[in-house]
Amino acid sequence: MTSGDRSGEGAETTAARLRALEESLLDAAVRRDRKKRRSMLAENFLEFGSSGRTWTRNSIIELLSRETTFIAPAIEDFRCDFLSDDVALVTYRTIRADADSSEVLASLRSSIWTKKSGAWRMRFHQGTRTTADLPVR
Repeated sequence: MTSGDRSGEGAETTAARLRALEESLLDAAVRRDRKKRRSMLAENFLEFGSSGRTWTRNSIIELLSRETTFIAPAIEDFRCDFLSDDVALVTYRTIRADADSSEVLASLRSSIWTKKSGAWRMRFHQGTRTTADLPVR
């Protein structure tokens, strides 16, 4: 779902592009590709992780470079809202099974994407743990 048509290429097209970018950041091959991640994250990127830790662009790139196992979560309830012509707020929920315990883990996710020189880059991301059975409103 999207609101507004401020993206220059159409709201639905931009929302689909941003969803694809979010999904690619959950792809193990992209997570291991330092150059690709650098191109997707803004210089001043900041993340508030679901663990409670804060990550900068360099620290998250380094962390993902050392990642040995990663199970990509499913994305549910994806939404894209345009805050201006070149700024979008993306929200969704991720669901995955923990590799060790098989416990179902759910997180609410939000990202702010900014468009510069024709390219969308993630400026901010936050993950907040929740329970898998809570409805999204």
